[in-house]
Amino acid sequence: MISSRPYLIRAIYEWIVDNDLTPYFLVNAEASDVTIPNQYIQDGRIVLNVSPQAVRDLDLSNDWVMFNARFGGISMAVSVPPSAVLAVYAKENGRGMVFSEDDEVLNDGSGTEPPDDKPPSSPPEAPSKGRPNLRVVK
Repeated sequence: MISSRPYLIRAIYEWIVDNDLTPYFLVNAEASDVTIPNQYIQDGRIVLNVSPQAVRDLDLSNDWVMFNARFGGISMAVSVPPSAVLAVYAKENGRGMVFSEDDEVLNDGSGTEPPDDKPPSSPPEAPSKGRPNLRVVK
């Protein structure tokens, strides 16, 4: 299967904009193929304001997050692979989604197949027949 991350990025972005909030992307600046202004990187990450008022030509495709924005008054083209987007959230209240950095290992080419839906060859062990352990909770 292809990654769900680009779809989730688009959905959360639209949800934030529809609620009249400011969408921010937290990006792993050390990921490969990231084109961002290096002077704004802190601890290997950068926070990007991607509100419709702050960017032009926003493209949230399955392969790239691309837009033009001004940094310190200088226009710059930004391009980030979706795998480098670590979070999408609203500036005002922090609501959004944080992605795990290992979400992208679903199709890593390691050759391992997902487990099939066949039942195990031996039956599972039956639970012990001890006294039930129930308590009344008030």
